[in-house]
Amino acid sequence: MKAVGIVVEYNPFHNGHLHHATSAKSQTGSDLVIAVMSGNFLQRGEPALIDKWTRTQMAIENGVDLVFELPYERATSNAPSFASGAIQLLDAARCSSYCFGSENGTITPFTTTLNMIASVQTQYDDLIRESVQQGMSYPKALNQAYSTLIRTSINEQETVDLSLPNNILGFHYMEAAKELGSIMEPATLPRLGAGYHDDVALDTQIASATGIRKEFFEHVNTENIQQFVPDTVYRSLNDWLSRRSSFGSWDRFYPLLRFQILREGPEHLATIADVTEGIENLLYKAAKQAETFQQFMERVKSKRYTWTRIQRMLTHIYTGFTYSNRASMQTPDHLRLLGMTHVGQAYLKEMKEDMKLPVVSRLANFDSASANFSSSVSDLYAFGIDPIQPALGLDYRTPPIRNS
Repeated sequence: MKAVGIVVEYNPFHNGHLHHATSAKSQTGSDLVIAVMSGNFLQRGEPALIDKWTRTQMAIENGVDLVFELPYERATSNAPSFASGAIQLLDAARCSSYCFGSENGTITPFTTTLNMIASVQTQYDDLIRESVQQGMSYPKALNQAYSTLIRTSINEQETVDLSLPNNILGFHYMEAAKELGSIMEPATLPRLGAGYHDDVALDTQIASATGIRKEFFEHVNTENIQQFVPDTVYRSLNDWLSRRSSFGSWDRFYPLLRFQILREGPEHLATIADVTEGIENLLYKAAKQAETFQQFMERVKSKRYTWTRIQRMLTHIYTGFTYSNRASMQTPDHLRLLGMTHVGQAYLKEMKEDMKLPVVSRLANFDSASANFSSSVSDLYAFGIDPIQPALGLDYRTPPIRNS
């Protein structure tokens, strides 16, 4: 059986994601779709709107055949590490190809760009490093180095625009696959409709996940987003609200985060992954003063520290993820199975012995630093959603979700 891999967050799953899954399968001539999906905390450093089990259910009801979890240490990392972890898992799952959405929409410019950068790799890396050390954000540093060395020397139409978020991730997927020596074939699809940060438009059925979340939190009404998601997803969102009364957000989690910052103090905060250059003192001061998450961020954000970079620090503070933890989880060591269709189950039966990492369906049967930490993170997420009656122990009690 031939599988195409995709990298997803589904926060939440929407019509654009449905198009991605079905088109990736048809474009690559694959028999099934394998998704590597972030867990309960995401790449931009924020809690997921709904938990990974609910998002897995959404996925396998809408075109995805296998869902593996991208472990916490990669799911909440910067773009290169996020992409590298995801590609390693798709390669380990023996995907024949991988497919990502991009603003560019064709693969040749990505290949040209990758090869051109490889020809000046040392200069390119040095320019990025120097810019970051001077306080520039990583995405801006990457694009500046790229513009300096590459786009000025050849026809821009032959290269990809690395100032756009999905293009950046796509480039890092291809970079990671090349470094890994993977034989997976890359493919890309043009991103439909709304841009990554765009608000929803009522005259279309395609909206970004960011726009959908913004629309919900502004109106606290799922009816406003019904047209942008499949019917099964709409029902799942309403079911989630009926049982938990809240979606995941930093506004919801902030009281627990604030408690954690004030309890630990600056000395311990300095041991947390991504907390650097004395910012622990500013975080501690802001937590003392700010009564809301928005107020907190306004006190901390600066040109040197982007909103996303700060949120990743806060995610690690909330979960207790230290530099020491990160050092012990350098390479993915398992494929954590979250859900499957009957087609996915047949693929596992056929390919399981050939996979490069063990497939783990129950954590009780597997022990590793990464798996154990991801489990503890799930409990902390549950506390943020419902501090009174948190749904604890789901990682040990929940078998892979099945859908026919």
